[in-house]
Amino acid sequence: MKLYYFSEMPHHKYRDEDGASYPSLRLAFPNRFFDRAKAASNYQRYLTEYELADRVGFDGLMINEHHSTPSCVNVGANMTAAVLGRTTTRAKLLILGNILPIEDNPVRMAEQIAMADLISGGRVLSGFVRGVGVETWWANANPVHNRERFEECHDLIMKCWTEPGPFRWEGRHYHFRHVNPWCLPLQKPHPPIWIPGTASPETAVWAGQRGYTYVPFLVPFDIPTRARRRSRRAATSCGAWGRRCGAPSTGSTRWACARARASSSR
Repeated sequence: MKLYYFSEMPHHKYRDEDGASYPSLRLAFPNRFFDRAKAASNYQRYLTEYELADRVGFDGLMINEHHSTPSCVNVGANMTAAVLGRTTTRAKLLILGNILPIEDNPVRMAEQIAMADLISGGRVLSGFVRGVGVETWWANANPVHNRERFEECHDLIMKCWTEPGPFRWEGRHYHFRHVNPWCLPLQKPHPPIWIPGTASPETAVWAGQRGYTYVPFLVPFDIPTRARRRSRRAATSCGAWGRRCGAPSTGSTRWACARARASSSR
């Protein structure tokens, strides 16, 4: 079992009654309640906590991003990974993950992840997600094309990392006349890929076909077992898909919270 440290990096400088007076903290909560000085202090605190987790022996540091919500003000997972790549020394940096369907420039995203991998000495685990509805709304994206954009964005990022440029990309959702990234990951052929999800069969199969780590996220205990079977069955059919891949791995996320030091060992 691997232990990863994770923080949503919330911004909590507002009264509970203010938050409760709006339909949701996501999207609807006005940013006039944002306290700039408190946020600056919080970022220092959260980065220090990640650095401590690295020193005390956590296997990895999990990083995510959200937008337009005080529940998570880490708005740039790749930026945070690059910072931690410089200030930590041993823990894996699990970016879980980049929201591919709302990304308009996959080439720049490929460069950013590669830069974090280089700064960290090859410690990045690159997670790709489809995102949730509020992120689609925030990005003014069309949810109808969510899976199509996810897969095409993924394919272009992988090509950036594994095939020499310059080359041209003409897809359905992305068009680049010149692709030649001068920032490639330290890990070859690319950082390990993790795919989190809510255990949809399609995503488990898609990850298994590519030999990726599939992670059912916040689901009942029996779901990861079924997802593991689907992913492994898909991996055995890689040859039929014209691909070579090793056995995929699956994981599941579990959370532990403690209200006080006295209860932290429970």
